Amino acid sequence: MHCMWCESNQAEEANQTGYWELPDGSRAIEIKEIPSVACPDCGMEYQEESLIEEIEDQMMLIDTKPLPNSVTFNELMAVPRFLKKNYFKM
Repeated sequence: MHCMWCESNQAEEANQTGYWELPDGSRAIEIKEIPSVACPDCGMEYQEESLIEEIEDQMMLIDTKPLPNSVTFNELMAVPRFLKKNYFKM
């Protein structure tokens, strides 16, 4: 894989834990096993922009009130949506 930070081709797929604030600002949740990129050359660990948008869209389209404080990425993405897409996104 290619590292977007240092341009190394040694980056690898990884699963990381991240914390996301809910859209209503009421709290943050822990999201485990987020598909990520880890670069051994520069030490950066990050999620690609398209995946971040996918998580943020999901947060806008589900009922976040019953979410536990900790959830895996796959569990979050499996929560049924109210709408098919984020109509607030330009």
